[in-house]
Amino acid sequence: MAINSLTSNSSAGTATAAAATSPAQTSVDEAQSRFMKLLVTQLQNQDPMNPMDNAQLTTQIAQLNTVTGINKLNDSMQSLLTGLQTSQTVQATSLIGRSVLVPGASVQLPEGQPATMMVDLAQAADTLQLTIRDSAGKLVRAQTLGAQSAGQQSLDWDGKTDAGTSAPAGTYQFEVKASSGGQSVTATALTFAQVASVSLSGGSVKLDIPSLGQVALADVRQVR
Repeated sequence: MAINSLTSNSSAGTATAAAATSPAQTSVDEAQSRFMKLLVTQLQNQDPMNPMDNAQLTTQIAQLNTVTGINKLNDSMQSLLTGLQTSQTVQATSLIGRSVLVPGASVQLPEGQPATMMVDLAQAADTLQLTIRDSAGKLVRAQTLGAQSAGQQSLDWDGKTDAGTSAPAGTYQFEVKASSGGQSVTATALTFAQVASVSLSGGSVKLDIPSLGQVALADVRQVR
């Protein structure tokens, strides 16, 4: 007679009441407690002429042990993950005040100095187009560059506009488009930005960058 299928006798009502627990009680200890209460209730009220099969009882206990072991393993993995996230957060604090290279299309032009951007090309390109706009979306500079190799490539802007004048210091947006043999090539815009703070959000470590918002630690390509 299986524990989870009590026959209709005097023990049925008692066993059913013992098994009626809140779905929220999911801890390993609570699962073991419910099982033992149900087992004791059934043993106390079993039919002497039709006792519980030992092999069936052993199987059910083994199943409980398996579930218990999985739950404990899940708890251990969760604890390990939490510890790893905490460690990553602590390590990431060393990036505060540093410039990191992350995906982004915003670039800061210093006063009287050039600005450096980067692009990550999925494959070699015959042509690379760089377009720079100001905060209002107005075109500042458009350049067509030559062939570029696959991977990360540095793009330097001398701070000049298409008219040849010096652009004022500030934040600009840039766009990169690449092609090879007339076919578009995946080009990811990368930019250097300063880390202001670090936080743990959504189960992952985030870098708070004023010009870009929150950026995942895993997205950092370079630190300087």
